Amino acid sequence: MNSVLIINGPNLGRLGSREPEIYGSMSLADIESMLRAQAPADLTLRFEQTDDEATLMGFIHEAVDAGMGVIINPAAFTHYSYAIRDACAMVTSAGLPLIEVHLSNPHSREEFRHRSVVSGVATGVILGFGADSYRLALTQMMTLLGR
Repeated sequence: MNSVLIINGPNLGRLGSREPEIYGSMSLADIESMLRAQAPADLTLRFEQTDDEATLMGFIHEAVDAGMGVIINPAAFTHYSYAIRDACAMVTSAGLPLIEVHLSNPHSREEFRHRSVVSGVATGVILGFGADSYRLALTQMMTLLGR
């Protein structure tokens, strides 16, 4: 497996300007650049962002079909989307790694953010380290891929 899909859910296209005191000042493009610089040349990274639940599920289905590892920040879908959870379960059921990522620590925020329906089917979860959560996830993904 030489490909990783990095999926970002609703409102993450607004990073850099959306509540920087919570989510930091880096844009999604900045995070993508950081990860591309970290990845070995022979590892293909595909980045997607959508505010649409159905589109996000389609990206996950494509990853399963292509045999890609997945790093996902489901954003608000984390807390209630059983459809996203079921799609993520297809990844791990296929023997592919899936890492759930969050910029902030949801457990230190509003109570409705404390529950993730995705975590139970994820290979692992990294949260609360700002943009470094993605960097840490990519490092671990490379380990899971035997790189």
